[in-house]
Amino acid sequence: VQLQASGGGLVQAGGSLRLSCAASGRTFSSYAVGWFRQAPGKVREFVATISWSGGSTFYADSVKGRFTISRDNAGNTVYLQMNALKPEDTAVYHCAVPARPLTTTRRLDDYDYWGQGTLVTVSS
Repeated sequence: VQLQASGGGLVQAGGSLRLSCAASGRTFSSYAVGWFRQAPGKVREFVATISWSGGSTFYADSVKGRFTISRDNAGNTVYLQMNALKPEDTAVYHCAVPARPLTTTRRLDDYDYWGQGTLVTVSS
């Protein structure tokens, strides 16, 4: 599977961005998709994930209420709407697909396929 993340950029604190993750090469609709982020000098961390059907979503506590993950299976795309952005949200954001179908997980180690990442910079 190939994943292409896009939509990052520079935004002021309090602003919004929408990230996209376009997938190809797999039965996309059978797999959950997760978003993770890695800030400079920090480990990669879980942000959000959405089940294969879109019926279940999970968020890190740090983004709950501000970020919304959604998917368009017909278009093989997953979105991450990010509102009320904070400087601490600055990171490279990666989308990923787990190895097992029909499995929704927050564990980074469960994800086998990763996109190249898109940089989000939030200025104060």
